Amino acid sequence: MAAGSEVTEEKVYGVEQGQFRLDLALVHYPVTNKHGETIGSAVTNLDLHDIARAGRTFGIDTFYVVTPFADQQELVRDIVDHWQTGHGATYNRKRKDALSLVRLCADLEELYALVGEKWGQRPKVLATSARHQEKSQGFAEVRGEIFAGQPALILFGTGWGMAPEVFAGVDALLPPIAGFGEYNHLSVRSAVAIVLDRLLGRH
Repeated sequence: MAAGSEVTEEKVYGVEQGQFRLDLALVHYPVTNKHGETIGSAVTNLDLHDIARAGRTFGIDTFYVVTPFADQQELVRDIVDHWQTGHGATYNRKRKDALSLVRLCADLEELYALVGEKWGQRPKVLATSARHQEKSQGFAEVRGEIFAGQPALILFGTGWGMAPEVFAGVDALLPPIAGFGEYNHLSVRSAVAIVLDRLLGRH
């Protein structure tokens, strides 16, 4: 093969970073607690920073934070404003760049409407779970769809995972991330980074 003629996914699909029609959403309601009860979980500073940084690294379009609670929405705005227009904007421009991906949504209905309007069509909605569930679709197949230009939205849960009604409304679930040990309780930040590497990483 001649120099410079290596075939890559970028050349096959005509996709470069920044062109992926992929969004992430971190769902804080409805999620479950360890007893399986439906609750709303709290937003954490670490989740916002680390998921935004991973999203920016791999080239997603938008990182949506889903919470209906006014105090939690205000917390998200305060954090983002600090890094977009406050002292943080000049202190760490890379963090400013990453947190520019963050958008707030009150609920899943608003989320789906915003993403559909943005892309001009309903995205493929994918969920993640630490447990095997029906409607599973492999990473390689989803990666191919994303590189082919399919709009996609991936939902990540907080607490002890998303409530059953969330899974009922998605198109497919990505396989659980698991090692060979019995322990299976990754932070959502770690799960996002692994999923993005499998779907958008240069392998």
